[in-house]
Amino acid sequence: MKTDYVWMAAQMEALAEGVEYEVTNLANAAALLYESLEEINWAGFYLMRDGELVLGPFQGKIACTKIAVGKGVCGTAVEKDRIQCVPDVHAFAGHIACDSASNSEIVIPIHKNGYVWGVLDIDSPKKGRFSLEDEQGLEMFVRKLEEVLGL
Repeated sequence: MKTDYVWMAAQMEALAEGVEYEVTNLANAAALLYESLEEINWAGFYLMRDGELVLGPFQGKIACTKIAVGKGVCGTAVEKDRIQCVPDVHAFAGHIACDSASNSEIVIPIHKNGYVWGVLDIDSPKKGRFSLEDEQGLEMFVRKLEEVLGL
């Protein structure tokens, strides 16, 4: 089944209409992604706080609470300020294994005023789960999220 990222971005906009609370919008975004995407086992956010990534709203199993910039897939996405699409996390040097069932991961930086404000992190138990179409669709979703959060 092909994922309709345009529909998901529109859903996010509708969910956030009139909602000023960052945590509420991020929680709904995580739930929307988790319910809409196939073959994933974690979807959520890490937010930059005091120079490191701190766990934000998510759906899935318990997760690491803090990640240093440059560490793991999420920290690498912040350090390089670009999407990290990893088909096999076990081959990624320095991967942080919060859930041993995860085999692939995609992380998209979220920006505010030109700086990385946080990341969207999605894990899958399937190796090679994320395609170029997923990268582009999730990047569009994150740009919509930046807009509705007023970043």
